Amino acid sequence: MNVRSLKNPALLLLAAFIWGVAFVAQKQGMDHVGPFTFNCVRFFIGGACLAVMLPLLDRVRGRNGTFQKGSRRDILLGGAACGLALFVAANLQQVAIAMQSADTNVGKAGFITACYVVLVPVLGLFLGKKSPALVWLGAGVALAGFFFLSLMDGLAAGEGLTLERSDLLLLICAAVFSVHILVIDHFSPRVDGVRLSCVQFFVCGLLGLPCMFLLEDPTWEGLAACAVPILYTGVLSSGVAYTLQIVGQNGVHPAVASLILSLESVFSALAGYALMPETGLTGWEIFGCALVFAAVAMVQLAPRERTSAPER
Repeated sequence: MNVRSLKNPALLLLAAFIWGVAFVAQKQGMDHVGPFTFNCVRFFIGGACLAVMLPLLDRVRGRNGTFQKGSRRDILLGGAACGLALFVAANLQQVAIAMQSADTNVGKAGFITACYVVLVPVLGLFLGKKSPALVWLGAGVALAGFFFLSLMDGLAAGEGLTLERSDLLLLICAAVFSVHILVIDHFSPRVDGVRLSCVQFFVCGLLGLPCMFLLEDPTWEGLAACAVPILYTGVLSSGVAYTLQIVGQNGVHPAVASLILSLESVFSALAGYALMPETGLTGWEIFGCALVFAAVAMVQLAPRERTSAPER
């Protein structure tokens, strides 16, 4: 595997790291505003950041000779489709985080969300995207890792397998995120990833406005109190990481991309331990982290499909 072939997987890994840390910010933000308010504002910030940076990015990429915008129709259609899927998934996730108790490890939401790693190759079968056997094996290992990360401690303590309402929402969220990955896989070879990302954020923000005002009571004081979490998730988690995902997925098999992105579950656990030490990591959780890392390394050895997607 040469350095060039590692470029896009590295972008996806960086996106996973940013998202993992964002789980801490998302949990802290729920102390001051509602989930729809939080997401609506963060996505407008993310879209605005990309819109401001577009002229500079166009000049840089134009000089490198590796840039094509794609048709306006594909950008708008792709951005609307990605934005709708992202709006549903992100708000399911945020509502679930708001429902969790204060002492719940922030990594739990990351673990359950990352179940899309198994759903992507399954859904891909219906779209004619067959995954190599090693990818399926990696998905199975990753699923075992998520089990140890999120459920093994309860079993060891004799509490059995319990599914809370927030866990159910996160499982549905994982299913929608798998759809989001496949939609990106369809549109990313056709259009500029930054423009696609910018449109999807504004679509998310616009869809969130009626939910924010009809279902919640946003205040300037609440927004000011959680300015740091909103700015982190708006600028980095939204503006930067989702763009890294769209650009990084170009030419990468969606099942492989989902496994790399699933490392956000591990990063969320590590970020929770570093920024909220009282939560900690148990031995079973550390073992689960190791399994997820092993799964991602495994699928990187799988044979790649030829792709006609342009380099960016």
